Amino acid sequence: TRCSGKTSRDVRGEQTMITVMMTVLLGLLAISIPVAAVLATTALVLGNWFSFLNLTPAIGELAWSSSTSFILVAVPLFILLGEILLRSGIAERMYGAMTHWLAWLPGGLMHSNIGTCTMFAAVSGSSVATAATIGTVAVGEIDRHQYNERFFLGTIAAGGTLGILIPPSINMIVYGVLTETSIPQLYLAGFTPGLILALLFMVTVLIGCLFRPQWGGKKIKTDWQARWKTLPDMIPPLIIFLVVIGTIYLGWATPTESAALGVIIALVLAAWRRRLTILMLRDAIEGTMRTTGMVMMILVAAFFLNFVITAIGLTAKVNAWVFGMGLTPMETLIAVVLFYLILGMFMETLSMMVATVPIITPLIIALGFDPVWFGVLIMLLIETAMITPPVGINLFIVQGVRGRGQLHDVMIGALPFVGSLVVMIVLLILFPEIALWLPELLRK
Repeated sequence: TRCSGKTSRDVRGEQTMITVMMTVLLGLLAISIPVAAVLATTALVLGNWFSFLNLTPAIGELAWSSSTSFILVAVPLFILLGEILLRSGIAERMYGAMTHWLAWLPGGLMHSNIGTCTMFAAVSGSSVATAATIGTVAVGEIDRHQYNERFFLGTIAAGGTLGILIPPSINMIVYGVLTETSIPQLYLAGFTPGLILALLFMVTVLIGCLFRPQWGGKKIKTDWQARWKTLPDMIPPLIIFLVVIGTIYLGWATPTESAALGVIIALVLAAWRRRLTILMLRDAIEGTMRTTGMVMMILVAAFFLNFVITAIGLTAKVNAWVFGMGLTPMETLIAVVLFYLILGMFMETLSMMVATVPIITPLIIALGFDPVWFGVLIMLLIETAMITPPVGINLFIVQGVRGRGQLHDVMIGALPFVGSLVVMIVLLILFPEIALWLPELLRK
């Protein structure tokens, strides 16, 4: 029998491929096998089962080509930049400045949490680094000013997610490499949604504190004189941001070169603050090597999995299967969004992204959606996964920094901000120009 030009054997073959891939992938993750090993094992199983050629020798070539990609050199550089900012005390001074400028709002320092996360995201490129850094600086204020602990922790976890949406974003670099999408265009597209999302987080805090004034803690006293005095503490991150982003869009540097410039300026600023020591550099480099090793192992395994998926024709088969279901483009997009929201509850975000983006992005582009816009949507979905129980990584980061109590306190505190992210996702789907107007403006 034939259906839409396919035999029933073809349909069964497609379903078998998808079933095997998802069973191996999710099954190994469920028993806590390291993500890189899970991706590589899934690739080996698919290659040995469905390919008539031996695809295993390709691992060596893919490991070399992915590890020596010039654009991916930006990843360790941005990680190092965040480590230097954390260990040089620049982030702590930035938080103190934000306290004077935002703490007069209902919710006090919770607005400072989000504001500082926004600024730190604009120089670090990492959600985990943002949540860990601002959390380290902020958690001591909970008891001092009598905030509702759960809601306060929720602002740190949610604010930290901005690190992968506001450029320079490490995850956007990975998306750009996986999908061959322009990284400068992705960076431009992330600006406006990132700022709108930060405002939505602050509105969430305002609403919570208007309904429950006791959540807002003691009012922080400040004046204009104190505010003006703190302005110099906001200059270092602003300088780094302007250099990193400005050199990219003026055509003076690639994203990798701009990341290197950012590291140099961070070192100069650390020396100016008299915080540049051998011990600080050792800790920053050690943290960078640890994180980069994890990221690159995942990427090498992901490139191998993508190679196998392409070689056995799975991407084309998934596209054909979805088109055969007769869904409209918008129905398909909604199904993809629901898929990511559910998968994000159980899967680490970077591995979720590298395992699914190469399969789903060609389908979305074939339906007529813009790859740059879809990249921003993916970042928002990954942000949601970062604060969605039970595997939301920012929840664990904030709990680790907090060092007391139960994890469910952070989970409960972050739930209102999951709602804010869903609102932002809906806005981006209804009004794609939120992300696309700036890339289109500068393209003219």
